[in-house]
Amino acid sequence: MLLLFALPAGAADVALIGVIGDRAAVVAIDGGEPKTIKLGQTWSGVRVVAVEKTSATIEFEGRQRVLQLGQHHRGAPASDGRQSVTLSADARGHFFADATVNDQPVRFVVDTGASVVVLSGADAARLGIDWRKGPSASMQTANGATTGYFVKLDRVRLGGIELRNIDGVVVEQGLGSFGLLGMSFLNRLEMRRDGEKMELIRRF
Repeated sequence: MLLLFALPAGAADVALIGVIGDRAAVVAIDGGEPKTIKLGQTWSGVRVVAVEKTSATIEFEGRQRVLQLGQHHRGAPASDGRQSVTLSADARGHFFADATVNDQPVRFVVDTGASVVVLSGADAARLGIDWRKGPSASMQTANGATTGYFVKLDRVRLGGIELRNIDGVVVEQGLGSFGLLGMSFLNRLEMRRDGEKMELIRRF
């Protein structure tokens, strides 16, 4: 599954901080905390393709670039200046996204059929969300009926797009290993699909 990251207006800065043998690269985005990314894995839209003694090949914005240790690369803003993210479909046509909720990583699949952002009970517990205090309702998932708890998510960030006060639902069972990036997030974005690619552009 490949996630391509169109860096936001204002041009995000990606830096190669270090390498760990030929197995991982240490990368920082916009001067943030360095993150170790294993070969073949993706973090915040940056995928490590290859690691050498003093360099690493990374993939973002749909292209591969070789960065030397200490080298920075500044991404290009969207053509109209708005924040945007570009996703690529997997073999089954699904669009997966590595986002953060309240600054913690969560993997989502883009789902325009979901009215809100949906989290599993496991992800919600990891995020420290006390969902059982909220109102609940019976819901139907691919694995059958379950109970959903309505919550408010302080921050949901995908690439350079960060939205606040997002309606969400936590389902304790039946969701699987990823959440659903539903319309409470997507309806504040413009969605443009071109074949196997989807561009999400912030409206407001």
